[in-house]
Amino acid sequence: MSSENPSTDPASIVIAVDGTSGSGKSSTSRGVADRLGLRYLDTGAMYRAMTWWMLSNDVDVHDADAVAAAAGKPVITSGTDPLGPRIALDGADVSVEIRSDRVNAAVSPVATVTEVRSRLVALQQQEIERALASGTGIVVEGRDIGTAVWPEAALKLYVTADPAARAARRAAEEGGTDADAVLASLESRDKIDTTKGGAAVPEGATHLDTTPYTLEQAIDLVVDLAKKAGE
Repeated sequence: MSSENPSTDPASIVIAVDGTSGSGKSSTSRGVADRLGLRYLDTGAMYRAMTWWMLSNDVDVHDADAVAAAAGKPVITSGTDPLGPRIALDGADVSVEIRSDRVNAAVSPVATVTEVRSRLVALQQQEIERALASGTGIVVEGRDIGTAVWPEAALKLYVTADPAARAARRAAEEGGTDADAVLASLESRDKIDTTKGGAAVPEGATHLDTTPYTLEQAIDLVVDLAKKAGE
């Protein structure tokens, strides 16, 4: 991690980063955490790990009752190093498996099940409490962070980008996937999140549209906001 010593107190700050898929919130969050010497929690990876477990154990992801009944079974452990975030499922690293097309297609119905969200929100809150107790702040990114997970965060962000830019970025991340197909997938995810209430803008959140910025510029903007929040 960076040895830079900004004015923000890393022992007390929680940065909650909500926003849309493909908006750059993950890359920005990791960069900010590294720059400020904070931990980093990818809550989306937790939902993906839950989904991978359901698929691996032949649970019908479109059967909400079946998913709810199994939601308490998997043991999910999140790494919090922004330079190498990892996630383990029942003790095995599944960082690669959770990014598969199979999980991409199944994560939305799993993530909207109340029992899944309740279980993972509790785990996320425990991870934040663990970071603060150890004397290190944390950047937490995903959905519902500034509303359900940690509403008292010192800095709350809602990150968006133009739909075409989001699709192009996600397609590049996935190794040249067709941008039109990615755009359709992102729009479908947005519709599900809006309908199910998983894309609410947290009260008091700063809206950051990353469309005109490079990654480094976006990181600089958030670091400046974090310093001000810590004054």
